[in-house]
Amino acid sequence: MTMTVTRLARACGLSRSTVLYYESVGLLRPPRRSAGNYRVYSEKDLERLRLVRTYRASGLEIADIRSILDCPLNDAATVLRRRLAELGADIERLRGHQLAIARLLKNTSQFRRIAVITKEKWIAIMKGAGFSTDDMHRWHAEFEKSSPNEHQEFLEFLHIPADEAARIRGASRQAGKP
Repeated sequence: MTMTVTRLARACGLSRSTVLYYESVGLLRPPRRSAGNYRVYSEKDLERLRLVRTYRASGLEIADIRSILDCPLNDAATVLRRRLAELGADIERLRGHQLAIARLLKNTSQFRRIAVITKEKWIAIMKGAGFSTDDMHRWHAEFEKSSPNEHQEFLEFLHIPADEAARIRGASRQAGKP
């Protein structure tokens, strides 16, 4: 059975351009041509392309795949063992990254504690925007009513001591009641 490049690609779940690329880099041998100058692939080409796809799905590089396909089986085992060792090293490196990020996330409270704005700066900004003390109390009441957890985080962000934040939130809850 013979097939076109499109049919070969579909049989392997690949795009036509991928098959042509594999041919251009030597993973597939140049096929014979039809009278109309179309590429004509054989069952042998289909088997080889399936192997290429399997090796690519395993993470092998093009050069390694070419080496495996063009060399005796014992050479294939050497290439596969080397790639397995490389993957092991990559996994260890990524685990190190994973642990470093986990440690950073454990310390995110330190990031939040960086003094960007204080309670005093926030009050000055609100007053500068025309808010009165009553307006700010209503603002806190609405914040507490709609997003209590975020309100707590905001108060902590302003570096307001825990006892004062509790008083603000308590007053906000009382003000928000009908």
